[in-house]
Amino acid sequence: MLVINQLKVKIDANISDFKDVLVNKLRIGKDNILKYTILKKSIDSRKKDDILFVYNVIVRVKNEEMVLRKKLANVEKYVIKNEKIDYSKFRFDKNKKVAVIGFGPAGMFSALTFAQAGINVSVFERGEEVDKRIKSVDKFTADRILNTESNIQFGEGGAGTFSDGKLTARKKDARGKWLFRELVRAGAPEEILYIQNPHIGTDKLINVVKNIRKEIIKLGSTINFDSKVSNIIPFENGINITVNNADIYFDYVVLAMGHSSRDTIEMLYNNKCDITQKPFAVGFRIEHQQAKINKAQFGVNFDNPLLGAAEYKLTHQTKNKRGVYTFCMCPGGIVVPATSEEGMVVVNGMSEYSRDKVNANSALLVTVDEKDFKSDHPLAGIEFQRDLERKAYALGGSNYNAPVQKVGDYLRNVKTTELGKVLPSYGVGVTYSNLRSVFSKEINEALTEAIVKLGNKLKGFSDADALLTGVESRSSSPIRVVRDNVTLQSTNFKNLYPTGEGAGYAGGIVSAAIDGIKVTEKVLDLLKL
Repeated sequence: MLVINQLKVKIDANISDFKDVLVNKLRIGKDNILKYTILKKSIDSRKKDDILFVYNVIVRVKNEEMVLRKKLANVEKYVIKNEKIDYSKFRFDKNKKVAVIGFGPAGMFSALTFAQAGINVSVFERGEEVDKRIKSVDKFTADRILNTESNIQFGEGGAGTFSDGKLTARKKDARGKWLFRELVRAGAPEEILYIQNPHIGTDKLINVVKNIRKEIIKLGSTINFDSKVSNIIPFENGINITVNNADIYFDYVVLAMGHSSRDTIEMLYNNKCDITQKPFAVGFRIEHQQAKINKAQFGVNFDNPLLGAAEYKLTHQTKNKRGVYTFCMCPGGIVVPATSEEGMVVVNGMSEYSRDKVNANSALLVTVDEKDFKSDHPLAGIEFQRDLERKAYALGGSNYNAPVQKVGDYLRNVKTTELGKVLPSYGVGVTYSNLRSVFSKEINEALTEAIVKLGNKLKGFSDADALLTGVESRSSSPIRVVRDNVTLQSTNFKNLYPTGEGAGYAGGIVSAAIDGIKVTEKVLDLLKL
């Protein structure tokens, strides 16, 4: 096969058959093209009046050597990289008992890897299966009744289920390639295999996680919902876990809790499991009209349906050396309530596959560490989060309304009294506020400096009418469950394998899933006969 890199096509080329593009590039007849696969598709919008689609393609042709002799630019022989290990070919000790705690991306793909290898595992998820979970989320939005065990943070699919379903591309990694193929097999759009910034969308992701669950069960494993693990402790050569007041022994346990499993983290710390504090980031959700983002990114082509809803990713380092950045940008999406504890307000972003809502939103975050926590205690970051979330709850009116403020008012340090062109998408309700009261002087200074500077990078970002909603505090875990770099086991809980976002080893759906696969491979190696 051949690979063609950086194959550029004008957005107005009106292609009905992609083979025509390959014919022009390779200078061969259409009949000579046997098969092609798009590896990557991206948008080059640096010239607003001449936006291009850029492709990387593998193609099988007749007389490949003749094409190579032409020495065409960016055309070369395709080398197949290593694939993920197929563990179904091995024999394993199936007398050993294996548990997976948590059914977010890390736990889900850990369980799927075990299942495909022929190992039956027991999965324990504190939240509900996704259809029931949706009802709990809707009830909180409509009636402000919070289910602390099943919400936007907890339940089937993890926090990623109620997001944009954004897949930070890791398809070059053999595990990543397998992961993306499994997502497509479970119902994700096939385009995620090649577009530059793939996403699934919450509406499609719901069915994807259900289909993966059904596959795991069909292969012989058990998935237990509404099954909170309240205790984890080493016992003999394995681990004892307590689920719904029952103690169960397992030889190996994959710990794939989410980053909001604060009670689980506190339990592990009290049981003397090695846990360290780690930096993370906090801030707001910032909303703009999606049409304005489209115009900033695509210029005169802003309404071309082929381009879809525009995205952005921005960073700034302040004069005081703090990092400020946008994160989990949701084109055509909404701001959603993401608290998991009563008396606190947390927000996140969500988009459906179509990304067709009026507003774009993104987290706007500043990095924080023990200087901000004012403590080197391993769990100080959790208390720092809780303090911010309680302040946001009070500022919103102590009824789960989210405090909001126009960017112009935030920069001038005055309370918002009326909205401009950008209307809030947060479904529970909002309260006009001055969000500066949530954060310290240092954090506010970093955010105000960054908003202005980022406005120079993306036209309209710092518009006075753009809207801030507080508080975004769950972008990543504030702790790390320490594990050995080689075995990936907890350094002092033998046969406990911390993984994913909650354990402090990932930052998104793809990285969490891949980390879950990695620790599973370590356990499978121990189970080989």
